[in-house]
Amino acid sequence: MKLFRMFAIMFCGLAVYVFSVPGARADEWNKKTKVTFSEPVEVPGVGAQTLPAGTYVFKLVDSLSNRNIVQIFNEDETHVYTTILAIPNYRLKATDKTVMTFRERAAGQPQAIRAWFYPGASWGQEFVYAKSRAAELAKVTNEPVLATPIELAAAPIEALKMAPVEAVKPTGEEVELAQVVEPPPVAAAEPQPTAAETLPKTASLLPLIGLIGLLSLGVGFVFWVVSKRTV
Repeated sequence: MKLFRMFAIMFCGLAVYVFSVPGARADEWNKKTKVTFSEPVEVPGVGAQTLPAGTYVFKLVDSLSNRNIVQIFNEDETHVYTTILAIPNYRLKATDKTVMTFRERAAGQPQAIRAWFYPGASWGQEFVYAKSRAAELAKVTNEPVLATPIELAAAPIEALKMAPVEAVKPTGEEVELAQVVEPPPVAAAEPQPTAAETLPKTASLLPLIGLIGLLSLGVGFVFWVVSKRTV
């Protein structure tokens, strides 16, 4: 019976591990991040607005065709404040904490959010503003700002996936995106994940459940053998 108890304990431990992993992996997939702002922050995107000081949840939209669309929710995720178009931006040194960068504004005006980096990731999201607003921000900050010519206030997610992105100088002229986002060094460039590698981790539950079923059969067989020996 000791052998049966040992296998039962191993099975229970594995079951707890299997069912606790998907939640963590889901956060890695959509980069879910809870952020608290101590002062108002300007954000771009559909329904662009100034967010008051408070706690918000940032997540990537669950899409295989475009992994650079971000949604901002209220703390309990019952309301979407804005949907933001972004492009990948590289940083030389990843950190173990969430990093948000902002564009400096005039005194008394809220800072405009620029980029979001998930803990441990070298690739972050550089946010794109509507072209008219990007030109205004470029003049204030005296540096190029990412822009899109489509009307973000009414653009659905499908339209954002195909939206063109450019960079606008303080003069209103267009410049190369490389002047705004940091390209990765050749030696440290990270390969972009394939569709198979980036499938939502929730899709892996079926094989795990099958594994648990096989383990259950194995435990049952061991119990049967032990019971025969003790008769």
